[in-house]
Amino acid sequence: MPHTWDPSSATPEQALQRLVEGNRRFQKATGTPSGRTWSRQLATEAQRPFAIILGCSDSRTPVEILFDEGFGDLFVVRIAGNIVAPSVVGSIEFAASQFGSRLVVVMGHTGCGAIAATVMAIETGLGPESKNIRSITDRITPHIEGLVRPEVLRPERREGLIREAVRANVLASADHLRHGSRLIEELVLAGRVAVVGAEYELETGAVHFLDSLPLTVASPQSRET
Repeated sequence: MPHTWDPSSATPEQALQRLVEGNRRFQKATGTPSGRTWSRQLATEAQRPFAIILGCSDSRTPVEILFDEGFGDLFVVRIAGNIVAPSVVGSIEFAASQFGSRLVVVMGHTGCGAIAATVMAIETGLGPESKNIRSITDRITPHIEGLVRPEVLRPERREGLIREAVRANVLASADHLRHGSRLIEELVLAGRVAVVGAEYELETGAVHFLDSLPLTVASPQSRET
């Protein structure tokens, strides 16, 4: 198993609390602009992101801003629909194995266009014409197709369906990371890394975490021999 921690690495609980507090500052407009100021020192310092975020590439969801963080604080992977493709898994594995980051967050958002396109494809049986876009909707489909029923496709219920589908996709992506990567699965089982899902509300600016962290996460020192 790779060496992924040092005594100063934030625990998953500490990292999650920092994200929660940062999002509160963002909502209240009391953030710290200095955290987003360039520094020459960044070119020579080793990366030490305290969390890894897999988010959607939607232009309204700039991850560092939503959590009031700056350069070097977060390792961010963004892709439409926050899907878990091989290159995404590889990016997260790299960060988890090299930088000591112990928290992985999969973050979807309300009003996600990739989710809406997938719902439409399931409803009509017609996927996007572009095979590249279809590669995104095809990854989302298994996670949400059970939700797309005739009674929830009525206009007055579609918004609720999209939101439910966003959450289902987030939770499925988080589960995929926990069990679809041997490296990440070993880190999770060893108590070194936690993977949680989250939803960003465009309407309020709030990030809601959909998973609870384990009540106890073993310290790295107790796991290392």
